[in-house]
Amino acid sequence: MDFSFSEEQLMIQDVARRIAQEKIAPSAEHFDRSGEFPLENVRLLGENGLMGIEVPDQYGGAGMDTIAYVLAMIEVAAADAAHSTIVSVNNSLFCTGILKHGSEEQKQTYVRAIAEGGEIGAFALTEPQSGSDAAAIRCNAQRQADGSYVINGKKSWITSGSVARYIVLFAMTAPEKGTRGITAFVIDTGKPGFHAGKVEPKLGIRASATCEIEFQDYVAQAADVIGAEGDGFKIAMGVLDAGRIGIAAQAVGIARAAFDATVEYARERKAFGQPIGSFQMTQAKIADMRCKLDTALLLTLRAAWLKGQGKAYGSEAAMAKVVASEAAMWITHQAVQIHGGMGYSKEMPLERYFRDAKITEIYEGTSEILRLVISRGETGLR
Repeated sequence: MDFSFSEEQLMIQDVARRIAQEKIAPSAEHFDRSGEFPLENVRLLGENGLMGIEVPDQYGGAGMDTIAYVLAMIEVAAADAAHSTIVSVNNSLFCTGILKHGSEEQKQTYVRAIAEGGEIGAFALTEPQSGSDAAAIRCNAQRQADGSYVINGKKSWITSGSVARYIVLFAMTAPEKGTRGITAFVIDTGKPGFHAGKVEPKLGIRASATCEIEFQDYVAQAADVIGAEGDGFKIAMGVLDAGRIGIAAQAVGIARAAFDATVEYARERKAFGQPIGSFQMTQAKIADMRCKLDTALLLTLRAAWLKGQGKAYGSEAAMAKVVASEAAMWITHQAVQIHGGMGYSKEMPLERYFRDAKITEIYEGTSEILRLVISRGETGLR
Protein backbone atom coordinates (compact mmCIF):
# COMPACT_ATOMS: atom_id res chain seq x y z
CA MET A 1 0.00 0.00 0.00
CA ASP A 2 1.47 3.33 -1.12
CA PHE A 3 0.54 6.43 0.91
CA SER A 4 2.67 8.82 -1.15
CA PHE A 5 1.25 11.39 -3.58
CA SER A 6 2.25 11.94 -7.19
CA GLU A 7 4.08 15.04 -8.39
CA GLU A 8 0.89 16.26 -10.09
CA GLN A 9 -1.15 15.84 -6.91
CA LEU A 10 1.44 17.69 -4.86
CA MET A 11 1.58 20.42 -7.49
CA ILE A 12 -2.14 21.20 -7.30
CA GLN A 13 -1.95 21.02 -3.51
CA ASP A 14 0.88 23.57 -3.56
CA VAL A 15 -1.06 25.89 -5.86
CA ALA A 16 -4.11 25.67 -3.62
CA ARG A 17 -2.04 26.23 -0.48
CA ARG A 18 -0.34 29.29 -1.93
CA ILE A 19 -3.61 30.95 -2.95
CA ALA A 20 -5.25 29.95 0.33
CA GLN A 21 -2.50 31.41 2.48
CA GLU A 22 -1.74 34.52 0.41
CA LYS A 23 -5.23 35.57 -0.69
CA ILE A 24 -8.01 33.67 1.05
CA ALA A 25 -6.90 33.49 4.69
CA PRO A 26 -6.14 37.23 4.98
CA SER A 27 -9.61 38.11 3.65
CA ALA A 28 -11.63 35.36 5.35
CA GLU A 29 -12.65 37.40 8.38
CA HIS A 30 -13.86 40.26 6.17
CA PHE A 31 -16.03 38.01 3.99
CA ASP A 32 -17.37 36.15 7.01
CA ARG A 33 -18.40 39.42 8.63
CA SER A 34 -19.81 41.08 5.51
CA GLY A 35 -21.31 38.05 3.80
CA GLU A 36 -20.05 39.36 0.45
CA PHE A 37 -19.34 36.89 -2.32
CA PRO A 38 -15.51 36.69 -2.78
CA LEU A 39 -15.62 37.07 -6.55
CA GLU A 40 -12.01 38.17 -7.02
CA ASN A 41 -10.68 35.20 -5.03
CA VAL A 42 -13.00 32.81 -6.87
CA ARG A 43 -11.78 34.10 -10.22
CA LEU A 44 -8.19 33.54 -9.07
CA LEU A 45 -9.00 29.98 -8.06
CA GLY A 46 -10.55 29.40 -11.47
CA GLU A 47 -7.60 30.88 -13.34
CA ASN A 48 -5.33 28.42 -11.52
CA GLY A 49 -7.35 25.35 -12.46
CA LEU A 50 -9.08 24.83 -9.12
CA MET A 51 -12.65 25.06 -10.45
CA GLY A 52 -12.26 22.05 -12.72
CA ILE A 53 -9.65 19.83 -11.11
CA GLU A 54 -11.10 16.55 -12.38
CA VAL A 55 -12.36 17.99 -15.66
CA PRO A 56 -10.40 16.65 -18.68
CA ASP A 57 -8.23 19.21 -20.40
CA GLN A 58 -10.31 19.01 -23.60
CA TYR A 59 -13.07 20.71 -21.61
CA GLY A 60 -10.83 23.32 -20.02
CA GLY A 61 -10.02 21.51 -16.79
CA ALA A 62 -6.86 20.47 -14.99
CA GLY A 63 -7.35 16.80 -15.92
CA MET A 64 -6.36 15.51 -12.49
CA ASP A 65 -7.84 12.86 -10.22
CA THR A 66 -10.06 12.86 -7.15
CA ILE A 67 -7.13 12.68 -4.72
CA ALA A 68 -5.75 15.90 -6.22
CA TYR A 69 -9.19 17.43 -5.71
CA VAL A 70 -9.25 16.34 -2.07
CA LEU A 71 -5.78 17.77 -1.39
CA ALA A 72 -6.74 21.11 -2.94
CA MET A 73 -10.07 21.26 -1.09
CA ILE A 74 -8.35 20.70 2.25
CA GLU A 75 -5.99 23.62 1.65
CA VAL A 76 -8.77 26.01 0.65
CA ALA A 77 -11.03 24.90 3.51
CA ALA A 78 -8.25 25.34 6.04
CA ALA A 79 -8.09 29.01 5.00
CA ASP A 80 -11.85 29.56 4.71
CA ALA A 81 -14.71 27.09 4.48
CA ALA A 82 -16.94 29.42 2.47
CA HIS A 83 -14.42 29.54 -0.37
CA SER A 84 -14.13 25.75 -0.31
CA THR A 85 -17.92 25.42 -0.54
CA ILE A 86 -17.84 27.40 -3.78
CA VAL A 87 -14.98 25.24 -5.08
CA SER A 88 -16.88 22.08 -4.13
CA VAL A 89 -20.09 23.07 -5.90
CA ASN A 90 -18.27 23.98 -9.11
CA ASN A 91 -16.12 20.83 -9.13
CA SER A 92 -18.36 18.15 -7.66
CA LEU A 93 -21.95 19.20 -8.15
CA PHE A 94 -21.97 21.20 -11.36
CA CYS A 95 -19.32 19.52 -13.49
CA THR A 96 -19.73 15.87 -12.45
CA GLY A 97 -23.26 15.28 -13.73
CA ILE A 98 -22.68 16.99 -17.07
CA LEU A 99 -19.36 15.20 -17.63
CA LYS A 100 -20.94 11.81 -17.00
CA HIS A 101 -24.36 12.28 -18.60
CA GLY A 102 -24.25 15.42 -20.72
CA SER A 103 -23.86 15.87 -24.46
CA GLU A 104 -20.62 16.92 -26.09
CA GLU A 105 -22.09 20.35 -26.72
CA GLN A 106 -23.04 20.72 -23.05
CA LYS A 107 -19.54 19.76 -21.96
CA GLN A 108 -17.88 22.20 -24.34
CA THR A 109 -20.28 25.03 -23.51
CA TYR A 110 -21.04 24.73 -19.80
CA VAL A 111 -18.29 22.61 -18.24
CA ARG A 112 -15.59 24.55 -20.07
CA ALA A 113 -16.98 27.89 -18.89
CA ILE A 114 -16.89 26.74 -15.26
CA ALA A 115 -13.60 24.82 -15.38
CA GLU A 116 -11.74 27.74 -16.94
CA GLY A 117 -13.07 30.09 -14.29
CA GLY A 118 -15.00 32.31 -16.67
CA GLU A 119 -18.36 31.58 -15.06
CA ILE A 120 -19.74 30.26 -11.78
CA GLY A 121 -21.98 27.20 -11.50
CA ALA A 122 -24.64 26.03 -9.07
CA PHE A 123 -26.67 22.91 -8.30
CA ALA A 124 -30.40 23.13 -7.58
CA LEU A 125 -32.05 20.09 -6.00
CA THR A 126 -33.31 21.21 -2.57
CA GLU A 127 -36.71 22.89 -2.20
CA PRO A 128 -38.41 24.56 0.78
CA GLN A 129 -40.36 21.38 1.56
CA SER A 130 -37.80 18.80 0.42
CA GLY A 131 -34.32 18.51 1.87
CA SER A 132 -33.33 14.97 2.77
CA ASP A 133 -36.41 13.71 0.86
CA ALA A 134 -35.03 14.66 -2.54
CA ALA A 135 -37.79 12.75 -4.34
CA ALA A 136 -40.48 15.14 -3.04
CA ILE A 137 -39.67 18.00 -5.37
CA ARG A 138 -42.43 20.21 -6.80
CA CYS A 139 -40.54 22.37 -9.27
CA ASN A 140 -42.06 21.25 -12.57
CA ALA A 141 -41.08 21.29 -16.21
CA GLN A 142 -43.94 20.84 -18.64
CA ARG A 143 -43.01 19.60 -22.07
CA GLN A 144 -44.42 21.58 -24.98
CA ALA A 145 -45.41 20.48 -28.47
CA ASP A 146 -42.18 21.82 -29.93
CA GLY A 147 -40.06 19.75 -27.51
CA SER A 148 -39.19 22.63 -25.18
CA TYR A 149 -40.04 22.72 -21.45
CA VAL A 150 -41.68 25.47 -19.41
CA ILE A 151 -40.27 25.46 -15.87
CA ASN A 152 -42.00 26.83 -12.77
CA GLY A 153 -41.13 26.46 -9.09
CA LYS A 154 -38.73 27.35 -6.30
CA LYS A 155 -35.45 25.96 -5.04
CA SER A 156 -33.84 26.79 -1.71
CA TRP A 157 -30.39 26.73 -0.11
CA ILE A 158 -28.67 27.07 -3.48
CA THR A 159 -24.95 27.79 -3.07
CA SER A 160 -23.82 30.56 -5.45
CA GLY A 161 -27.42 30.87 -6.65
CA SER A 162 -27.31 34.64 -6.81
CA VAL A 163 -24.03 34.81 -8.76
CA ALA A 164 -24.10 31.67 -10.94
CA ARG A 165 -24.39 31.95 -14.71
CA TYR A 166 -25.27 28.28 -15.17
CA ILE A 167 -27.22 25.95 -12.88
CA VAL A 168 -27.86 22.20 -12.94
CA LEU A 169 -31.57 22.02 -12.10
CA PHE A 170 -33.76 19.07 -11.18
CA ALA A 171 -37.46 19.38 -12.02
CA MET A 172 -40.45 17.08 -12.21
CA THR A 173 -41.49 16.25 -15.77
CA ALA A 174 -43.81 13.31 -14.98
CA PRO A 175 -45.14 13.44 -11.38
CA GLU A 176 -47.02 10.18 -11.79
CA LYS A 177 -43.70 8.34 -12.21
CA GLY A 178 -42.23 9.41 -8.87
CA THR A 179 -38.43 9.52 -8.89
CA ARG A 180 -38.43 8.33 -12.51
CA GLY A 181 -40.29 11.49 -13.43
CA ILE A 182 -37.45 13.82 -12.43
CA THR A 183 -35.33 15.37 -15.19
CA ALA A 184 -32.05 17.31 -15.04
CA PHE A 185 -31.57 20.54 -17.00
CA VAL A 186 -28.82 23.09 -17.57
CA ILE A 187 -30.17 26.55 -16.82
CA ASP A 188 -28.78 29.82 -18.14
CA THR A 189 -29.62 32.43 -15.51
CA GLY A 190 -29.28 35.21 -18.07
CA LYS A 191 -32.51 34.11 -19.77
CA PRO A 192 -36.01 35.37 -18.88
CA GLY A 193 -37.92 33.51 -16.19
CA PHE A 194 -35.09 33.06 -13.70
CA HIS A 195 -35.08 35.03 -10.44
CA ALA A 196 -32.64 34.88 -7.51
CA GLY A 197 -34.20 35.53 -4.09
CA LYS A 198 -32.81 36.62 -0.76
CA VAL A 199 -29.41 35.44 0.39
CA GLU A 200 -29.73 33.30 3.53
CA PRO A 201 -28.31 34.82 6.76
CA LYS A 202 -26.36 31.71 7.73
CA LEU A 203 -24.51 30.70 10.90
CA GLY A 204 -21.37 29.84 8.96
CA ILE A 205 -19.87 29.71 5.43
CA ARG A 206 -21.39 33.16 5.16
CA ALA A 207 -19.64 34.23 1.95
CA SER A 208 -21.00 31.40 -0.22
CA ALA A 209 -24.08 33.33 -1.43
CA THR A 210 -26.70 30.75 -0.49
CA CYS A 211 -30.16 31.81 -1.65
CA GLU A 212 -33.57 30.85 -2.96
CA ILE A 213 -34.12 30.79 -6.70
CA GLU A 214 -37.42 30.86 -8.58
CA PHE A 215 -38.54 29.95 -12.08
CA GLN A 216 -41.52 31.67 -13.66
CA ASP A 217 -42.28 30.30 -17.12
CA TYR A 218 -38.58 29.74 -17.83
CA VAL A 219 -38.23 28.03 -21.22
CA ALA A 220 -35.63 25.26 -21.50
CA GLN A 221 -34.91 23.62 -24.84
CA ALA A 222 -34.60 19.89 -25.44
CA ALA A 223 -30.84 20.43 -25.81
CA ASP A 224 -30.77 21.66 -22.20
CA VAL A 225 -31.79 18.25 -20.82
CA ILE A 226 -28.89 16.41 -19.18
CA GLY A 227 -29.02 12.74 -20.12
CA ALA A 228 -32.53 11.58 -20.90
CA GLU A 229 -35.89 12.73 -19.60
CA GLY A 230 -36.56 10.91 -16.32
CA ASP A 231 -32.89 10.31 -15.49
CA GLY A 232 -32.69 13.25 -13.08
CA PHE A 233 -32.96 11.41 -9.77
CA LYS A 234 -30.31 8.88 -10.78
CA ILE A 235 -28.03 11.70 -11.90
CA ALA A 236 -28.58 13.65 -8.67
CA MET A 237 -27.78 10.68 -6.44
CA GLY A 238 -24.59 9.94 -8.35
CA VAL A 239 -23.50 13.55 -8.18
CA LEU A 240 -24.13 13.67 -4.43
CA ASP A 241 -21.93 10.59 -3.93
CA ALA A 242 -19.09 12.51 -5.56
CA GLY A 243 -19.98 15.67 -3.67
CA ARG A 244 -19.69 13.93 -0.32
CA ILE A 245 -15.99 13.35 -0.93
CA GLY A 246 -15.58 17.09 -1.41
CA ILE A 247 -17.46 17.91 1.79
CA ALA A 248 -15.45 15.33 3.72
CA ALA A 249 -12.31 17.08 2.46
CA GLN A 250 -13.78 20.42 3.49
CA ALA A 251 -14.40 19.08 6.98
CA VAL A 252 -10.83 17.80 7.16
CA GLY A 253 -9.54 21.24 6.18
CA ILE A 254 -11.60 23.02 8.83
CA ALA A 255 -10.54 20.49 11.45
CA ARG A 256 -6.87 20.79 10.47
CA ALA A 257 -6.95 24.57 10.80
CA ALA A 258 -8.50 24.30 14.27
CA PHE A 259 -6.03 21.60 15.31
CA ASP A 260 -2.96 23.51 14.11
CA ALA A 261 -4.09 26.67 15.89
CA THR A 262 -4.69 24.70 19.08
CA VAL A 263 -1.27 23.03 19.09
CA GLU A 264 0.41 26.41 18.63
CA TYR A 265 -1.69 27.97 21.38
CA ALA A 266 -1.01 25.08 23.77
CA ARG A 267 2.71 25.63 23.36
CA GLU A 268 2.57 29.38 23.93
CA ARG A 269 -0.23 29.97 26.43
CA LYS A 270 0.92 29.66 30.04
CA ALA A 271 -1.08 29.01 33.19
CA PHE A 272 0.20 28.25 36.67
CA GLY A 273 3.71 28.91 35.43
CA GLN A 274 3.81 26.42 32.54
CA PRO A 275 2.45 25.97 28.99
CA ILE A 276 -1.10 24.64 29.03
CA GLY A 277 0.05 21.95 26.61
CA SER A 278 1.98 20.34 29.46
CA PHE A 279 -1.24 19.60 31.38
CA GLN A 280 -2.43 16.03 30.90
CA MET A 281 -6.03 17.05 30.24
CA THR A 282 -4.93 19.29 27.39
CA GLN A 283 -2.58 16.62 26.08
CA ALA A 284 -5.41 14.09 26.04
CA LYS A 285 -7.61 16.46 24.05
CA ILE A 286 -4.85 17.16 21.53
CA ALA A 287 -4.14 13.44 21.11
CA ASP A 288 -7.83 12.68 20.49
CA MET A 289 -8.07 15.61 18.07
CA ARG A 290 -5.16 14.26 16.04
CA CYS A 291 -6.57 10.73 15.99
CA LYS A 292 -9.93 11.94 14.71
CA LEU A 293 -8.29 14.22 12.16
CA ASP A 294 -6.15 11.47 10.67
CA THR A 295 -9.06 9.00 10.66
CA ALA A 296 -11.14 11.49 8.72
CA LEU A 297 -8.32 12.19 6.28
CA LEU A 298 -7.62 8.53 5.56
CA LEU A 299 -11.29 7.68 5.02
CA THR A 300 -11.61 10.62 2.65
CA LEU A 301 -8.55 9.57 0.67
CA ARG A 302 -9.87 6.00 0.47
CA ALA A 303 -13.15 7.17 -1.02
CA ALA A 304 -11.26 9.42 -3.44
CA TRP A 305 -8.97 6.57 -4.50
CA LEU A 306 -11.93 4.24 -5.14
CA LYS A 307 -13.63 6.87 -7.27
CA GLY A 308 -10.44 7.44 -9.24
CA GLN A 309 -10.12 3.69 -9.86
CA GLY A 310 -13.65 3.51 -11.25
CA LYS A 311 -14.80 1.32 -8.37
CA ALA A 312 -18.02 1.60 -6.35
CA TYR A 313 -17.52 4.25 -3.69
CA GLY A 314 -20.97 5.37 -2.49
CA SER A 315 -20.78 3.78 0.95
CA GLU A 316 -17.17 4.82 1.42
CA ALA A 317 -18.01 8.42 0.50
CA ALA A 318 -20.85 8.36 3.02
CA MET A 319 -18.53 6.97 5.71
CA ALA A 320 -15.90 9.61 4.96
CA LYS A 321 -18.41 12.43 5.19
CA VAL A 322 -20.01 11.19 8.42
CA VAL A 323 -16.68 10.67 10.17
CA ALA A 324 -15.01 13.81 8.80
CA SER A 325 -17.95 16.14 9.51
CA GLU A 326 -18.43 14.86 13.05
CA ALA A 327 -14.67 15.01 13.63
CA ALA A 328 -14.64 18.63 12.44
CA MET A 329 -17.45 19.52 14.82
CA TRP A 330 -15.76 17.77 17.75
CA ILE A 331 -12.28 19.12 17.00
CA THR A 332 -13.46 22.71 16.62
CA HIS A 333 -15.42 22.36 19.86
CA GLN A 334 -12.32 21.20 21.69
CA ALA A 335 -10.25 23.93 20.04
CA VAL A 336 -12.59 26.63 21.35
CA GLN A 337 -12.52 25.03 24.80
CA ILE A 338 -8.72 24.90 24.95
CA HIS A 339 -8.48 28.52 23.81
CA GLY A 340 -10.93 29.52 26.53
CA GLY A 341 -12.22 33.07 26.27
CA MET A 342 -10.04 33.78 23.24
CA GLY A 343 -11.65 30.87 21.43
CA TYR A 344 -15.03 32.53 21.97
CA SER A 345 -13.81 35.89 20.68
CA LYS A 346 -14.04 37.03 17.07
CA GLU A 347 -10.49 38.32 17.42
CA MET A 348 -9.38 34.77 16.57
CA PRO A 349 -10.70 32.46 13.82
CA LEU A 350 -11.58 29.60 16.20
CA GLU A 351 -15.21 30.62 16.57
CA ARG A 352 -15.50 30.82 12.76
CA TYR A 353 -14.10 27.32 12.39
CA PHE A 354 -16.68 26.14 14.94
CA ARG A 355 -19.56 27.82 13.09
CA ASP A 356 -18.38 26.64 9.68
CA ALA A 357 -17.93 23.03 10.79
CA LYS A 358 -21.61 22.56 11.64
CA ILE A 359 -22.88 22.69 8.07
CA THR A 360 -20.67 19.74 7.06
CA GLU A 361 -22.95 17.51 9.15
CA ILE A 362 -25.98 18.75 7.22
CA TYR A 363 -25.56 19.45 3.52
CA GLU A 364 -25.07 16.86 0.78
CA GLY A 365 -26.59 14.27 3.10
CA THR A 366 -27.16 14.69 6.82
CA SER A 367 -25.30 12.36 9.17
CA GLU A 368 -28.62 10.65 9.89
CA ILE A 369 -29.39 10.00 6.21
CA LEU A 370 -25.85 8.84 5.49
CA ARG A 371 -26.01 6.35 8.34
CA LEU A 372 -29.02 4.88 6.56
CA VAL A 373 -27.00 4.73 3.33
CA ILE A 374 -24.14 2.95 5.07
CA SER A 375 -26.38 0.52 6.94
CA ARG A 376 -28.43 -0.37 3.88
CA GLY A 377 -25.22 -1.00 1.98
CA GLU A 378 -24.13 -3.47 4.64
CA THR A 379 -27.45 -5.27 5.22
CA GLY A 380 -29.18 -4.92 1.89
CA LEU A 381 -32.32 -4.00 3.84
CA ARG A 382 -34.38 -0.83 3.47
